[in-house]
Amino acid sequence: MSRLKELRKEKGLQQRELADKLGFTQRKISYWEIGKAEPNIAALWSLSEFFGVSVDYLIGKSEY
Repeated sequence: MSRLKELRKEKGLQQRELADKLGFTQRKISYWEIGKAEPNIAALWSLSEFFGVSVDYLIGKSEY
C-alpha cells in the first residue's frame, strides 16, 4: 500500500505516530507499507477516515 506511505508522509507523520493515533502497532503500519501484510476492512475504514480518502483510493482502485 504505497499510498498509505505517501499519505502518512504528506501529513508529516512517522509510522509510530500514525500507529498511536489509530490504535495500531508500528510494525503493522510498516508491514502494510512494504506489502508484507494487508489491512483488514476495519483498518482500511479507519485509515480512509483519518486521511479523508476513499478505501478505493487507499488500495489503488481509484485516483481520488
